[in-house]
Amino acid sequence: MWCWVLAAAGLLAAGALVTERVRSGERMTQARLPATSRRRVLDTVALAAAAVSLVGAATGGHLMSRQAGTVDRLAAQRATVRVEAVVTTDPRVVRAGLAGRQSLVIVKVSVRDITGRGTRSTPRTPVLVLGDERWLQTRWHQRVAFSGRLQPAEAGDDVEAVLMTRGAPRVIGDAGPLFDAVEVFRRDTRAATDGLPADARGLVPALVMGDTSRLPQDLNDDMRATGMTHLNAVSGSNVTLVLLSAMWLAGWLRIRGRWRYAVAAAVLGLFVMLCRPEPSVIRAAVMGLIGLVGMSVSRRTAGSPVLAAAVLVLLVYDPWLAASYGFALSTLATAGLLFFARPWADRIARRLPRWGKPLGEAIAIPMAAQAMCAPVIVLLQGSVSLIGIPANVLAAPLVAPATMCGVLTVLVAPVSTSWARAPAWLAALPTEGIAWVAHSCARVPLGTLPWLPGAAGALLLAGLTLIALFCGVWVVRHLWVRPYLAGAGAVLAAAAWAPTPAGGWPAAGWVYVACDVGQGDGGVLATSPGHALVVDTGPDPGLMDACLDRLGIGVVDAVVLTHYHADHVGGLAGVLDGRRVGPIYVTPVSGTTSSDSDGEASEEPLVRALAAQHRLELRPLVTGDVLDIGAVHALVVGPTRLIRAGSVQNNASVVLDVRSHGMRLLLTGDIESQAAAAVLGQLRALTDAPPVDVLKVPHHGSANQDPQLEKFVRAPIAVISVGAHNDYGHPSPRTLDLLRESNSTVERTDRGGDVAIVARDGTLLVARP
Repeated sequence: MWCWVLAAAGLLAAGALVTERVRSGERMTQARLPATSRRRVLDTVALAAAAVSLVGAATGGHLMSRQAGTVDRLAAQRATVRVEAVVTTDPRVVRAGLAGRQSLVIVKVSVRDITGRGTRSTPRTPVLVLGDERWLQTRWHQRVAFSGRLQPAEAGDDVEAVLMTRGAPRVIGDAGPLFDAVEVFRRDTRAATDGLPADARGLVPALVMGDTSRLPQDLNDDMRATGMTHLNAVSGSNVTLVLLSAMWLAGWLRIRGRWRYAVAAAVLGLFVMLCRPEPSVIRAAVMGLIGLVGMSVSRRTAGSPVLAAAVLVLLVYDPWLAASYGFALSTLATAGLLFFARPWADRIARRLPRWGKPLGEAIAIPMAAQAMCAPVIVLLQGSVSLIGIPANVLAAPLVAPATMCGVLTVLVAPVSTSWARAPAWLAALPTEGIAWVAHSCARVPLGTLPWLPGAAGALLLAGLTLIALFCGVWVVRHLWVRPYLAGAGAVLAAAAWAPTPAGGWPAAGWVYVACDVGQGDGGVLATSPGHALVVDTGPDPGLMDACLDRLGIGVVDAVVLTHYHADHVGGLAGVLDGRRVGPIYVTPVSGTTSSDSDGEASEEPLVRALAAQHRLELRPLVTGDVLDIGAVHALVVGPTRLIRAGSVQNNASVVLDVRSHGMRLLLTGDIESQAAAAVLGQLRALTDAPPVDVLKVPHHGSANQDPQLEKFVRAPIAVISVGAHNDYGHPSPRTLDLLRESNSTVERTDRGGDVAIVARDGTLLVARP
């Protein structure tokens, strides 16, 4: 409804402004007065209102199309359904199979026929499918049939629901000859690059067709840390490089004038087909094209209207891009190229010798993009990269030859895979150089600096960037004539950013940290740099806040509160303090209505009040639900039912079976023996699951354990979150004996503080501050 109101308001505002503009023009004509700035303002505001109206109407149309049918209702009921759908993305492995077992594969589909709960409909609704490696055999635009269990998607997602599949998909319709031909290019390119070194084998297909399926994880992490991820995904810069290569080729073939742009446009069309015309690829193609136009014209303002039009067209095509960080970064980077790259390149070139003048553009482009994108990156990572510009400058000369040789590999591969290996090896040389730059720069001390997280940090950095843009030259001139000011500023900056002796904490490669929050549970799962999934928050907001600060967490993607006891939820305010926080997942058993035999008060009212205050949604988790957040895949294996015996709240704890970075963790909340037996049944049903590597021992190691659970799990590492000298006798000697009998190494937060579980080179390690 809101989108139609927005569209109507924008249309009315545009109409009113146009009417006023016409009347104003008539009065000025009668008085023979020249056009004024007031008319220009009216024109601008009228165009903006019309744009808002157009996007609002487009959003309404998209919502009507997406929500037609029964998918939303069935997802709310978490129904088991039979589906026929068209595959709209390539399948992607988000969690590699652990210990040779099943991998997690995600793929987006457009549902065309759905049956469940006695109803059938034929919508065109986007759904995210979670399956195993059997889904890797599906291809773009195939029609498949499968069954599974629906659950609602996150608010604002570009899909309406998430579907956990059961069994393998059945292909019931081919993609078509055009799509099959494109698949031949992709398949043969992968075959031609099979013999390359690991980094090049992943980077060459990523550079030329956005295929990151074989990119090593360590290279991906290092490229993210150095601001080079635009090279390993389909981004505007990739498209710009492909277009520049096409323009260069057209010039070498002596193609002149407008025909050169026609060649570039044809290459762009082929590139979009090769990389899949998904919204992200369409966005990258449009932004890359605009960036090329902006760099090829002499006037900075020439590309601005085209950029604005491109953004409008993209939002009409896919309104959900408005909530995409990738879209914001693409737009800002393109604006940086349009407004700053050319003048900065000219200024830098004037200060370089003749042979070094090409470096002006190589330096200016990453500087312009970084200046525009840095405030948004702070929202994502909670840090500022100092190594990003040098890394991109070093890699820039290698990207063009790698891309051109990669494109040649794509063109030759369908003719002969053997012939294509020659240009593939030529592409491997510069791509290995790019990988070396990423690995080396990622290890530079102080390559990234911690920054104030959230919107406040983004606004602060944006303000400093504006000051540097508009006052930088004046500041440099004054520092040049007053070197003592420059020295004082350098000393102050060094003092502000000098690292404190934190003993190397957090440990590199940490996957899970049990925070020392006293007598309670506060766990943190790393989802991506600066991001985390928090599982319980301990009793003290200050202790939980301090733990997250020590880990450098600026964004909490989600919070899971296993149950409503104070020692698990009392620190929630500390998590919410100064961070961007996602939804809060809670137990499905209400603490205010359950009859709890231990007499301990429920803190559910506190949780609901804090959630309302911060406008966060509370979402109950039930057995079978799945959380996929960054590197974390978590399956809910408890609670299975309401258990009246013992502590109702403890036995209602959400239990998570977590896979992350090649390891498996079992986070058990405060379950007692009754709930532990039910969880054991769920774990035994996962016949293809790998062994558990880490057990978060239930209920702080109390005596009320189910010995069969520990014996079945037999985790090499058992973590007990417990307070020193507590009044409950935790952990129980009986439980410690049981863990020793299971050959588990026990790590306790009351002895040494935080406990970090680290994955490094395929090895499981424990780190302490």
